[in-house]
Amino acid sequence: MASRPKTAPKSPAQTLAQSFRLPNGVAVPNRLAKSALSEALGTMDNRPTERLERLYARWADGGIGLCITGNVMIDRRALGEPGNVVVEDESDLPALRRWAAAGTRRGGQLWMQVNHPGKQSPKGLNRETVSPSAVGFRADMAAFFAMPRELTDAEIEGLIQRYGNTARIAKKAGFTGVQIHGAHGYLVSQFLSPHHNRRSDRWGGSAENRRRFVLEVLAEMRRQVGKDFPIGIKLNSADFQRGGFTEDESLDAIRALVEAGIDLVEISGGTYEAPAMTGITQKASTRSREAYFLEFAEKVRAAVKVPLMLTGGFRSLDGMAQAVGDGAIDFVGLGRQLAVEPDVPSRLLAGEEPRHSIRPIVTGIGMVDRMGLMEVAWYTRQLRRIGDGGNPRPRESGLQAFAIGMIENGWNTFRTRRLRAS
Repeated sequence: MASRPKTAPKSPAQTLAQSFRLPNGVAVPNRLAKSALSEALGTMDNRPTERLERLYARWADGGIGLCITGNVMIDRRALGEPGNVVVEDESDLPALRRWAAAGTRRGGQLWMQVNHPGKQSPKGLNRETVSPSAVGFRADMAAFFAMPRELTDAEIEGLIQRYGNTARIAKKAGFTGVQIHGAHGYLVSQFLSPHHNRRSDRWGGSAENRRRFVLEVLAEMRRQVGKDFPIGIKLNSADFQRGGFTEDESLDAIRALVEAGIDLVEISGGTYEAPAMTGITQKASTRSREAYFLEFAEKVRAAVKVPLMLTGGFRSLDGMAQAVGDGAIDFVGLGRQLAVEPDVPSRLLAGEEPRHSIRPIVTGIGMVDRMGLMEVAWYTRQLRRIGDGGNPRPRESGLQAFAIGMIENGWNTFRTRRLRAS
């Protein structure tokens, strides 16, 4: 009996160039995914702009298979930063359609990340901040963030409706999917964490109660967008805070989300108070493995059957291809690399390494460097340059970016509050 000819092993580029079909039938052209980055490129009254169209067209032209937007907020009263886009009605539908068209013009997927900041919003930006419980930030960050007010049961139900409404409008505008932001210390993450959520009603206490909010959000989104429209979630492997969301709880939450019909799980980790997603707080041995949360992704893969995306720490073509080729994950999540090199997918798919290595952004000010806010500010400046039609500056000083960012953030916070008052 003749033996079957052996299939030649795939090169790293060929591995990443493979298309992937989600369980609902939606096809993604390759295994490279842009993880959400906060752009802050909306107007001061929170509407989409041409800058977003230019930025996402640049990424589409760069060959990304799945592109996930920065956080789009569900409530104009709850911003994460000045310049957030808010989608709570259809008044900006034409601009949203232009954004969606720009991001999908080369055949890739463009998903809108849907978010509410909870208490993770700079002091003074909103009239008040809310959270599952009235738990503030640690002492050295309290100057930046206000003490939140505990949400009422009726307010929680209203927020769930808002998540679904924003997802519905995203679909109508031409975005090809949505992602729930359930990581990095924002509202969904706060509900999941026993550190932030100390409620004793149906929304808190047990791990089952704490994940009720995200499951209700998923159910409401599904009700409003239908069964075939992709809904993903970005979820922490852990919060990396004492008394916070653990890996065991994360795994149980993923099991529940899979049972409820989630289409894609993106794994990350950390919060502004413990920014594991930036790599600053990671041990050298963890950073050397490239993917910070790969071990947890392997646990998820062994426990449930769901498409997986992993974000954080990927640096080399071989490292990305190995994670996909070994079957640990389905998509390589890239964020900061795309902020300094928007065409890096094309390079990787051609078998070439990235031009720029990602380095920790530091100011030399210890308290600032320990916060994820610094990284957000620096990369936001790079995205703005691309949105303005220019190129990023990979070697820009962290201290300079921090100083300029603080001035701009303060001024834009004032402008936002003044617009609301008028």
